Amino acid sequence: MPRRKVPVPQSAAEHAVRHRIISESRRHFFAHGFRRVTMDDLAEELGMSKKTLYACFPSKSALLETVILEKFRSVDADLGRITSEASSDCLGALHRLLACVQGHMEEIQPPFVRDIRREAPDLFTVVESRRRDVIQRHFGKVFLEGRRAGLLRQDIPPKLAIEILLGAVQAIMNPPKMEELGLTPKSGFSAIIRVVLEGLITEKARSR
Repeated sequence: MPRRKVPVPQSAAEHAVRHRIISESRRHFFAHGFRRVTMDDLAEELGMSKKTLYACFPSKSALLETVILEKFRSVDADLGRITSEASSDCLGALHRLLACVQGHMEEIQPPFVRDIRREAPDLFTVVESRRRDVIQRHFGKVFLEGRRAGLLRQDIPPKLAIEILLGAVQAIMNPPKMEELGLTPKSGFSAIIRVVLEGLITEKARSR
């Protein structure tokens, strides 16, 4: 007898469709921005009906918000895996944090940053808030461990170091300033972290 095909549960099928929409939209939005793309364009690019697309996401704004929140969940999970081992190798954790952030920022191009600030200021506020939270929790933890290990300066409290880092990110990682300085999200964030870390590490850390 021919093997009977096991039907895929509807919830699993819906999840697969939703995941595909998010993945493709993320790739498109982050690379090219989202101001000019319509839900009709996305449906055509995905090879699905507009009805299917709208059944998952009622608007482009809802889809954009989901893309952003999924991105932050991914960043948070990756950084969390690194900081969970920070106490045993603080300097290594700092280097891995930087590499991880660089990897995540690589897919985000200037058109997306420009569009979200101009066209979706409420979501830009969400981005800034989530970014602040991620930096405080993950870099703050490693800064604290590094200070305890004598690898980061004792005269600069970790909370102050984080505020300096956050202040630099806030001042530089915005579309007008990035355009003025000729930066991408990846190059800007990497430069900020490197400058801050250079001022924090001790001679003990440099000799390693």
